Amino acid sequence: MISKEEMFKPILAVSDGFRPIWNEFVSEWEDEAELPQYLALSDLATYISGLVTESRTRELSDIFEVIERWLIEGDGYVREAAIVGILEDLQNTNVVGSDVPDKVQELLPPESQKQWAKIIEFWDTGRIISE
Repeated sequence: MISKEEMFKPILAVSDGFRPIWNEFVSEWEDEAELPQYLALSDLATYISGLVTESRTRELSDIFEVIERWLIEGDGYVREAAIVGILEDLQNTNVVGSDVPDKVQELLPPESQKQWAKIIEFWDTGRIISE
């Protein structure tokens, strides 16, 4: 089970490019009792957007495999954060730009694809995202 405390370790293991962003985030929030990890997920979405623009598919694939693990192996917080904190941001053209969501969707593994569709359904119909 991937816990909230361990959530970003696998991302940092597969993405050297995200590490400086993470380190800056940790430094910025070092006085807080708990890191506001949802904010870091927005930073990750922006980083992923750049990878898409640069067609860095290998790193994207590695990151998307970690997100897939969050969805399958994560505790409740991690699963929710993966859905609402990262996948939803990756659909938000205000966060990632207009060309990115379609390109991201093509690269997502199966569970991420399933949750991606549920997010779209939520915004289209108001149906609550559930298991």
